[in-house]
Amino acid sequence: MTDIPLIELHLHLEGAAPPAFIRGLAQEKGINLDGVFNEDGSYRFDDFVGFLRTYEAATTVLTGPEEFRRLTLAVLEQSAAQGVIYTEAFVSPNFCGGGDLGAWREYVAAMKEAADQMERDAGIIMRGIVTCIRHEGPDAAKPDALCAAETMGDFITGFGMGGDEAVGVQGDYAYSFDMAREAGLRLTTHAGEWGGAASVWQAVRDLKVERIGHGVQSIEDPALVDHLAEHGIVLEVCPGSNVALGVFPQWSQHPIERLRERGVPITVSTDDPPFFHTELTREYDMLADTFGWDEEVVREVNKTAAKAAFCDAATREKLLKKLEPADV
Repeated sequence: MTDIPLIELHLHLEGAAPPAFIRGLAQEKGINLDGVFNEDGSYRFDDFVGFLRTYEAATTVLTGPEEFRRLTLAVLEQSAAQGVIYTEAFVSPNFCGGGDLGAWREYVAAMKEAADQMERDAGIIMRGIVTCIRHEGPDAAKPDALCAAETMGDFITGFGMGGDEAVGVQGDYAYSFDMAREAGLRLTTHAGEWGGAASVWQAVRDLKVERIGHGVQSIEDPALVDHLAEHGIVLEVCPGSNVALGVFPQWSQHPIERLRERGVPITVSTDDPPFFHTELTREYDMLADTFGWDEEVVREVNKTAAKAAFCDAATREKLLKKLEPADV
């Protein structure tokens, strides 16, 4: 299956940072990251809150545009090695200049420089989705949306929200999503990872997004599943992440195949791969072992991803062409 080109729509740029890369930066800068790593060098956390804490601690070494240029190169090299031809990465002004527009522009330029280099050298295409951080609150989301709107273009193409789903409700952030929509950005948000089916309804109705990050708890509500299928609302599913964090206890209980069979457009991503000891090829291997996915299903899922990608029509056509079998 690894011969099929892969498309990833749900990847947090900082969360995809190889642990060795973060440790190396920490040593360069003399930053103490005690408690961030296990003895084997992997990221340390016990639950979702602990994951967020470790994630944010690790990002403290990313102190300027140059670090984000290097990070983008490291992440795209990692993805290209997995056969990924297109990826969308979540990037947050909160981690890139603290929401200051002038600083954010410099970070975007640095990330785009690295993305352009990797497209030339490895053929992998990257687009950025600006995310506000839910547990920072609705007011903190507004400068993030402004940063997204002001830098929208051929690299920054979307706006979304990550963070702790236990804080507030989706509709609290409608102002920021409306700002992004009016600027022409495509919209997604994390929902239904922890907040239940109700959070997905809120995202669809109050934020009017076209994609949902995770969305797997939609399976709890048959009417919601029907709605997602009928309206073509795409789920950015990250099975390995869901199992690692305990959203579902094991792969066999994950609802991705039930959702697909019900007609919900689903895609497959890794979320924060080094945190969850996964890679995109491993996700597909596990889906083959658990649910019997064959090459036809893998190709179908990646075509869904290409059609749902926040990119221009020419890029989409290029991706779809690469996903056609060689003998077509």
